[in-house]
Amino acid sequence: QVQLMESGGGLVQPGGSLRLSCTASGFTLEAHAIGWFRQPPGKGREGISCIPSGDGTPRYEYSVKGRFTISRDNAKNTVYLQMNSLKPEDMAVYYCAAAADCRERVFGSWGKGTQVTVTT
Repeated sequence: QVQLMESGGGLVQPGGSLRLSCTASGFTLEAHAIGWFRQPPGKGREGISCIPSGDGTPRYEYSVKGRFTISRDNAKNTVYLQMNSLKPEDMAVYYCAAAADCRERVFGSWGKGTQVTVTT
């Protein structure tokens, strides 16, 4: 079963930045829409960004728009989530997953997540 893998999480102060990476072996990310999701402590998982396959326009959830940027490096088979101006409420486990289209309700090939901690 194909599984994506997230990396790049860590501890950062408010206002800081992190770049998360989503990779996979034996699975071409370019052919899929890739979504980033997060699950804050004690809360449910929420979708925050998605980049379609091809040249479509990335999507962002309102709370991260203007601060987070999703991008692809097809040569490296990697999707990134650049997170700037981080806030304490951004603290969560971050996951990536794949779908045929960003409008899909169901994403698959979930990774195990990477922890992002935002604290002074």
